[in-house]
Amino acid sequence: MANLSQPEATNLAAGQNPQPEQELHDHLDDHAFSLSPITLKKLPHLSDYLQDLQGPNPLDHNPFFHPSDGFYVNSSDVVLRQVACRLSPSGTIASPSHHLAYIRAGPRKQIFFDHCATRAAIVTCGGLCPGMNTVIRELVVGLWDLYGVRQIYGIKAGYRGFYSIHPIELNPKMVHNWHRRGGTVLETSRGGFDLTKIVDAIENHGFNQVYIIGGDGTMRGAVKIFEEVRRRKLEVGVTGIPKTVDNDVGIIDRSFGFQTAVEMAEQAIHAAHVEAESAVNGIGLVKLMGRSTGHIALHATLSSRDVDCCLIPETEFYLEGKGGLLEFLEQRLKERGHAVVVVAEGAGQDLIRRTTAQKEERDESGNMVFLDVGAWLKTELKKWWDREHPHELFTVKYIDPTYMIRAVPANATDNLYCTLVAHSAIHGLMAGYTGFVTGPINGNHAYIPLADVAQAKNEVNIKDHKWEWVRSITNQPDFVKSKQNSV
Repeated sequence: MANLSQPEATNLAAGQNPQPEQELHDHLDDHAFSLSPITLKKLPHLSDYLQDLQGPNPLDHNPFFHPSDGFYVNSSDVVLRQVACRLSPSGTIASPSHHLAYIRAGPRKQIFFDHCATRAAIVTCGGLCPGMNTVIRELVVGLWDLYGVRQIYGIKAGYRGFYSIHPIELNPKMVHNWHRRGGTVLETSRGGFDLTKIVDAIENHGFNQVYIIGGDGTMRGAVKIFEEVRRRKLEVGVTGIPKTVDNDVGIIDRSFGFQTAVEMAEQAIHAAHVEAESAVNGIGLVKLMGRSTGHIALHATLSSRDVDCCLIPETEFYLEGKGGLLEFLEQRLKERGHAVVVVAEGAGQDLIRRTTAQKEERDESGNMVFLDVGAWLKTELKKWWDREHPHELFTVKYIDPTYMIRAVPANATDNLYCTLVAHSAIHGLMAGYTGFVTGPINGNHAYIPLADVAQAKNEVNIKDHKWEWVRSITNQPDFVKSKQNSV
């Protein structure tokens, strides 16, 4: 990142427009606090290597919009990553000592692309997620109604569709009801990423805007596509729209589909609670999505209040011994006669015995194939009870709602989110920005470099108040401390 010694560093208080990747200082009056230095993240633009032929925004003449002061966003409008600060006794900010800022998303007064010559491609990759069809619909309708783009195409079957299937033409009438459907009408797949073939296809089809909807693996592929497009100096804007029910994409507040997933997960937990409560020594066991992060499990646990133990990938747990899961569940059954356990799919993978072949098995995206921690835990619970209480009744009801959750349409909140994120992406590409992801940061949509998002993770912080609140309502063991105390 740039620092104050570099020529492009400017002072925000001087009234100058911020330059890419620069150090900014905000000096307020004597009665206000002093803000720490701000670094604006550089955002690639097609004018970095192409002639900049900007023209007026069609929104000026759109009968449904009345642009006024503040309607258009400019390069000096930024969104701060850190908004919670600690003040020193002198009134200056003690922490954080440095602030990152991102260019704010929204329509620009001048745009880079002529709507008549714009050919947009939309592709969905990876697993299903509530809201995928809504994003596609809003991209099509937004391009059509906001900017007058008439050449919009869908790429079927993920990345491989660029070079193996002919694109389908999209229009608002065709996608009118897509937001009411789960899954993706464009179809999706994992793998199939051939960089040369993909960029060749983009060039041969004459696409100059590419909208890529997918998770972390898809975003890493989008980075490579953007870099190859830039290397060839093509007039093609590339943007990524993060898609993951796990909410494991870094920097942004959340990804679309997450709130729908939590809502559906809570229903599964309720069913497990009813089953457990209706049985003698009943345990309801629910496995939720979350390969590397436990956000769905955590939020569904907080929302439900029926969970006795929440197991997530960010913290280890163990079964046997003092402070272990089995000891806790036995006490719970004695006290209440039932218990509910929620486990994220990535939790406890180190406890499951794997064959040599299983240790090396990977899916088409290159991810290690996880074993079913829910089925394993169900088996271990039955073994434990048969060993310790062979003559007493015991029931484990195992619920895995994964595919039901992934396949449902987005709820109202996620549908609104999908509209905002799609329109933000359109505004960015039309303005000539490229190689970026759009998403909310502290509630304000911003443009973030693709490479930053592809590398960032959003793990559950087990040291913050939210995780402590989970433990307080479940009363589950602190497996970390229990393990330390037993050593």
